[in-house]
Amino acid sequence: DSFSSEPDIEDNLSTDEKDLLKEEIKASLLQRIEYGSSVRPLYTRNYFRISVAAAILVIISAGTYFFSVKLPQKQIAVSAPNKNDLVPGGNKAILILADGSKIILDNAKNGIVAKQAGLVITKTREGQLVYDISSTSPSVNSNTYNTIQTPKGGQYQVNLPDGSQVWLNSESSLKFPTAFTGSERRVVLTGEAYFEIKENKNKPFRVAGNTQTVEVLGTHFNVNSYADESVIKTTLLEGSVKVTTDNSNTIIKPGEQSQVKTGVSQIAIVQADTEGSIAWKNGFFYFKDADIKTVMRQLSRWYDVDVEYEGTIPHRVFSGKIYRNVNASQVLDILRFTKIHFRIEGKRIIVTP
Repeated sequence: DSFSSEPDIEDNLSTDEKDLLKEEIKASLLQRIEYGSSVRPLYTRNYFRISVAAAILVIISAGTYFFSVKLPQKQIAVSAPNKNDLVPGGNKAILILADGSKIILDNAKNGIVAKQAGLVITKTREGQLVYDISSTSPSVNSNTYNTIQTPKGGQYQVNLPDGSQVWLNSESSLKFPTAFTGSERRVVLTGEAYFEIKENKNKPFRVAGNTQTVEVLGTHFNVNSYADESVIKTTLLEGSVKVTTDNSNTIIKPGEQSQVKTGVSQIAIVQADTEGSIAWKNGFFYFKDADIKTVMRQLSRWYDVDVEYEGTIPHRVFSGKIYRNVNASQVLDILRFTKIHFRIEGKRIIVTP
């Protein structure tokens, strides 16, 4: 779980100096963790405990990275709190009903948020959207569709009419019928989502979008199909799925990931980093040999901010994970140890050498 960068590796600090430096970093960062924030990972109700874990993880990450870079003797590099900070995202989404009406879910009260013919849509206390088809009203129209959209800085969980569960990451959308009454269960995804599909061998579940279709019977998998990423990635955790493009298809197994490059319909299969693929759903930023632009795309979506680059940014490769429930300045403080600099101006993060 350490944060690291490949270049400029040199350790010229004594053991006592390392201990002193680590304590200084610990004291500074502990003062800046915001206990009691309303933002939390999708899967947990115990935010205070997670906040403490986040503080510990950030400290370990910062310390480990710091000791792997070249610094002058006895330098204590702890930045002051950023006055112009960015808070993390949370459970935010817009539900668009079949008639075009919109419901802002983060403002909606818990309980029933909408009713359609034979269908009740409920928002739970945990920030989930649940579809319930009444057994006494079989007239639900499978030709009507709902869409749930998450903005930048948003995430949401929806329980579909068939009982399948979907977690949407920031800046994503899912279009789905109000009832799966045909020969297939077909949804359309943009952005990123994690799926836990209820098994039905007679009615395959298909996820369409961005030049590929993923077909499953009952399984757990993640699809990352953001338009600003160069590769569409489908990662399988359980079961089996078939990935299809215009002129290619393949079946992937648990622990594998299919990759489809933008503009290329051929499918590549690689061993997946399953922890990394669903880290966002579990409340983490997760980087593995990621360059600065890959890192900043994740921060841009989660903190609802634009990113700009000034000058020639040195090449750095990052690996590690940080809880997503911390302010942007705390993430940027860790990245600053790589000799890349950042400043926050309103809704912009400016990256400089």
